[in-house]
Amino acid sequence: MKALVTGATGFIGGAVVRALVNSGIDVRVLARAGADLQNLQGLTVERVEGDLRDQASLRKALIGCRQLYHVAAHYALWAKDPAIFYDVNVTGTKNLLEAARDAGTERIVYCSTIGAIGLPPGGGLGTEETPVSIEQMAGHYKRSKYLAEQEVLKLAKAGLPVVIVNPSAPVGAGDVKPTPTGQVIVDFMKGRMPAYIETGMNIVDVDDVAAGHLLAMQKGRIGERYILGHKNLMLREVFEILSRLTGVKAPTIKLPRLAILPLAYVNQWIANLTGQSPRIPLEGVKMAKYKMHYDCSKAIRELGIPQTPPEVALEKAVRWFRDHGYV
Repeated sequence: MKALVTGATGFIGGAVVRALVNSGIDVRVLARAGADLQNLQGLTVERVEGDLRDQASLRKALIGCRQLYHVAAHYALWAKDPAIFYDVNVTGTKNLLEAARDAGTERIVYCSTIGAIGLPPGGGLGTEETPVSIEQMAGHYKRSKYLAEQEVLKLAKAGLPVVIVNPSAPVGAGDVKPTPTGQVIVDFMKGRMPAYIETGMNIVDVDDVAAGHLLAMQKGRIGERYILGHKNLMLREVFEILSRLTGVKAPTIKLPRLAILPLAYVNQWIANLTGQSPRIPLEGVKMAKYKMHYDCSKAIRELGIPQTPPEVALEKAVRWFRDHGYV
């Protein structure tokens, strides 16, 4: 059995590769030229060079692979040219899944995002069935992933054997970039978090997310979505856990979101001029409006996804960032 994994050098993708190797699966990874291979160190995998925007490289990478885990995405809260989100996340996904269809790939797991899942307008927990539209998508990353998911659902209806997973906010080891959530942890550990904007998130161990991918491959229903998450927390609660783990004092000043919004717009304007990522991402401030809390029971019930306590997952992240010189 051979599986192709895209996005293997990233946070979730690296965890998926580790889980597959530990399960005895023969793994081939698709990576761009010059990619940071830190997350693949010590793992016996076959690496092929390619890009989601290069259809020929995708067809070549899929030869002999019975399974496909599509984890790759352009994941960021800002880009000088927003077209990259749509080129990679939408067109790239369509390119890959059409190539998998033509190659006769037996089973596919597509990694979407919790941001493509709706939230009840009156409050409460979002589920896989909560209605949502592109107008509710804040920022190019969410919009592009929503549009990509629509393409995946169309292909599933046409017979493609694909299951969709929607990870919430994963934390743990291997957050090389780091992700926006990981950057919050690093900034906290460095004492760069004197104040905060309150918001809600669903925290999950990245190794549980990886296990959820493998379980979705084994048990997931074709064309279905599964939220891979665990515990709903407010940002203040996350900081309290991090404070206990690190000894760094949690911020006590809670800023109103509307007071930060003008600063975020200025930061965005400066970033567009300089090409440097903004310190206050506008899309992050916009997203803080929503309490992103979800019901994860479908993946627990149908897939059996593990549920590691968020304290354990955050401790893994803190230890990894320390051990790798981020703090």
